[in-house]
Amino acid sequence: MRTARITATGLALAATLLAGTAATTAQAQAAESAATSIPACSLTNTEVTVQNVPRPINHQLLTATNTSSKPCFAYAHPHLAFDAAQHVVPVVEDSIPQAVVTLEPGESAYAGINLSAADGSGTNGRTASVLRVSFDEGDGTQSRARTVTLPKGTWVDSKAAVTYWQSDVESALMW
Repeated sequence: MRTARITATGLALAATLLAGTAATTAQAQAAESAATSIPACSLTNTEVTVQNVPRPINHQLLTATNTSSKPCFAYAHPHLAFDAAQHVVPVVEDSIPQAVVTLEPGESAYAGINLSAADGSGTNGRTASVLRVSFDEGDGTQSRARTVTLPKGTWVDSKAAVTYWQSDVESALMW
């Protein structure tokens, strides 16, 4: 009789553990499914603008605003090229955020653009008129580029760089 009670208790405990594990697995799968159903921010679901900022010097702010009715992920960093340049602007690797920036409808992600060396050490300086912007698709590939008109008199040189997408302006401009 005592053995039967121990066995029944053990079976009940095992069933409870299995049910808990199944629930945890189901929750993890649901979270993973939700994450994979959120698309990357792209040309089709964002509006991109660029503007001068008073500080720091030689910087501009790139803003991507989610214009869709669903959230999107601003993966990694924008890929930028000034005018007809064949190469993209380097990335400030120290600016990697702790998590991918998620944009709810109407929210924005920000990237700081360092246009030129403040000490004049950059080379090949020139005035640029347009910026080609493409997004990271989440798998390391780039989207098609969108051309954005730069503020008049935008000066760039070989020291130009861009940050990773940030969730706030201050973080984007601290680099």
